[in-house]
Amino acid sequence: MDLASLMKTMLSPDSITQMSKKTGTSTEEVKSVLLSALPAMLSGVKGQASSQETVAGFAGALESHAKDDTSDISAFLSKVDIKDGDKIVGHLLGGEKAAATKAAAQKAGLSTAATGSILGAAAPLLMSLLGQQASQTVQAQAQNVHPLGGAQQSSPSGIGLLGSLLGGGQQQSAQSSGLGGLLGSLLGGGQQSAPAQQQQQSADTNPLGSMMGSMLGGVDVTSLLTGLLGSGK
Repeated sequence: MDLASLMKTMLSPDSITQMSKKTGTSTEEVKSVLLSALPAMLSGVKGQASSQETVAGFAGALESHAKDDTSDISAFLSKVDIKDGDKIVGHLLGGEKAAATKAAAQKAGLSTAATGSILGAAAPLLMSLLGQQASQTVQAQAQNVHPLGGAQQSSPSGIGLLGSLLGGGQQQSAQSSGLGGLLGSLLGGGQQSAPAQQQQQSADTNPLGSMMGSMLGGVDVTSLLTGLLGSGK
């Protein structure tokens, strides 16, 4: 699943309708808010995945959300915790959260509270789909490296498989189970004292950053979203 396919799933008519019901807003208002704010949220995904300070925690979040059942998007969104979703939005947008929410609210003609609710409903779905994509990517990589399966078949999840491929002996500690633990180990120890200019990880040392960069890079997100949602208000 590339970014276009992921966004098509996330922004399906059923998804938009359920977000509308969940937040007490119209479908057109939901579309307008997402068209305005999703590019910044996706940029935040790349930032979280590429920064030494956040990559381990972000990997752990992806690993957790990858377990969500999104086979029925409407059912998933009907049960989504908007308050938890708001925390995700805060992590992705950082200090730009208030400004991005206000801008989306003004464009949609909504209050910032209603706009925040829409983003809080959308964020867990975004993380779940990204986590599942990361899992599928790692599973495919594992099959390429170990075409006959072997020990990798016992790994509990695709993201855990990346820990098997790259973690080696590090997996004997509880901290290094799964992708979150793997990256925590890769970035831990003496590396935590690295100077600020080394915070951006290279693709060689940050497989998650490379994966997210490959998925999200080189895409005109605004044009993609406009094609799926229309021009908004």
